[in-house]
Amino acid sequence: MSDERPALGMNEILALLTYGELIPQTSMPWSSNATILCIVAHEGNQALAIYKPQRGERPLWDFTRGTLCQREAAAFVMSQELKWHLVPPTVLRDGPYGLGSVQLFIENDEEAHLFTMQQEGGFESYLPRLAVFDAVINNADRKSGHCLKGNDGRLWAIDHGVTFHHENKLRTVLWDFAGDAIPDEIMQELATLRGRIHRREQSLSLLDTLLSPEEIQALQRRIERLLAKGKYPQPSSERSYPWPPV
Repeated sequence: MSDERPALGMNEILALLTYGELIPQTSMPWSSNATILCIVAHEGNQALAIYKPQRGERPLWDFTRGTLCQREAAAFVMSQELKWHLVPPTVLRDGPYGLGSVQLFIENDEEAHLFTMQQEGGFESYLPRLAVFDAVINNADRKSGHCLKGNDGRLWAIDHGVTFHHENKLRTVLWDFAGDAIPDEIMQELATLRGRIHRREQSLSLLDTLLSPEEIQALQRRIERLLAKGKYPQPSSERSYPWPPV
């Protein structure tokens, strides 16, 4: 018989991240904010997770202090509501160093990132949705290194602390589709999301605790604009590109 445990379902993963004991292991290198690799354990289940405590956030002039961890969790909510599953499971909770985001650690090829995945091929199905996703959440920092090549064979998008600003902040390396028509299937998925937001469906109520009313209104406007134009946004200036790109 195999010793391997069956893969956890989404509800079990979220329960593990929400209620599990967080045991810090090491700080992650090259992070601008406190980013701690932890073991998380709950009811016989165990995994690695990335914990970003609120008090370890570097202040930014244009984002309200102490809100980056909330935006990380909000990005996961949007990924789930769109059913695109681009963002690893993420929750907002208390931890060893106070309130912070806790995200399932994705085992990945550490030499790979968005640019190498584009060259390699096989990830084309993710990119049209990722470009729309970043426009929806107003991602101010989509670097190539913020995309992981998971050992599960799929692309995962991480690092969403600077998102959901009420002003246009879109900065990304993924302008490949700029000005192109958004595929019909993605337009339908956006329209479904718009309806869910307008109906204030229960699964979206978490956004009210993570974002300000002004930011939620701006989110709705971005979705409406994408649906009205039916095209991918275009870069407005050199500030539309993050630095460094990787």
